Amino acid sequence: MTRGPILIDLEDDAEAPTPDTAPPVPDPDTPPRPEGRAMQTVATLAARKPSRLARLFWGLLVAILGAVISVAAWDFVNGLIARAPLLGYGVTGLIAAFVLVLLVIALRELAAFSRLARIDRLQSRAEAALSGDSLIEARAVMADLTALYAGREDTRWGRDRLSDLSADQFDAASLLGLAETELLAPLDRVATQEIEAAARQVATVTAVVPLALADVVAALTSNLRMIRRIAEIYGGRSGTLGSWRLARAVMTHLVATGAVAVGDDLIGSVAGGGVLSKISRRFGEGVVNGALTARVGVAAIEVCRPLPFTRSRRPSVTGLVKRALTGLFGSR
Repeated sequence: MTRGPILIDLEDDAEAPTPDTAPPVPDPDTPPRPEGRAMQTVATLAARKPSRLARLFWGLLVAILGAVISVAAWDFVNGLIARAPLLGYGVTGLIAAFVLVLLVIALRELAAFSRLARIDRLQSRAEAALSGDSLIEARAVMADLTALYAGREDTRWGRDRLSDLSADQFDAASLLGLAETELLAPLDRVATQEIEAAARQVATVTAVVPLALADVVAALTSNLRMIRRIAEIYGGRSGTLGSWRLARAVMTHLVATGAVAVGDDLIGSVAGGGVLSKISRRFGEGVVNGALTARVGVAAIEVCRPLPFTRSRRPSVTGLVKRALTGLFGSR
């Protein structure tokens, strides 16, 4: 038993919360703010770098399966030729045709990687020409940019305008700015339409499909399709492996910069987000997932665009989401 009052010394008394600094008591009737978990899950999965052990495992597994299938096919064809020569030679022809198709697919994937690397080099050279104000390097970049789109009919008018007006430009910024407005501006508009369509699709599926993981699958497929389409618009023509590599590069950039985190002003900046998040959490999640999809699309444009944004304005995520979602869930 103690006698008298007990004094407790608080060492961190200055850091103790006061009534004006204490956090508000959570209201159980208030629904949690939408966070866009589907898009955050997609970004995390796409940006995750496989470990060396996982790469070694899959490499050995593919090598073993390839050896087993090759030996089994060889024995099967030899045995079939011994029993029925005509049928055996026919199957041999089918296998040869299949191998030829695989080689064509591999060559297309290599060509896709080459085109993506070509765009990366154009970006780097354009940035170097702008930073050094080198008109000679800018003209070389413009020549390679024109050659990149030489076989496309939708860029003919821009290439002709660029050829007519380029002689009047006497510095790198004005020359590359002219290339932006005359050649890349129409492609920018098509790319923003792809972003709006993907954001609308992801938002709709998230809002109306209650199945578990359906929003994650829809977000993953829609974003991969959007990134691949944006690459094709700017001349990348990425294949299957190239699309996945490009998606990983975009998602890694977004995760590193924190762009997949939902800011306090994100929901209020899009059409109906604040009200919908109070009426239905699914609708609020749909709006946020659509907004995050738009962020992925803008990042994909920056990665796939041959020239950096100088004279043209970078697409606004808020504007993209408003155009994509206005009227989809109603207004405020």
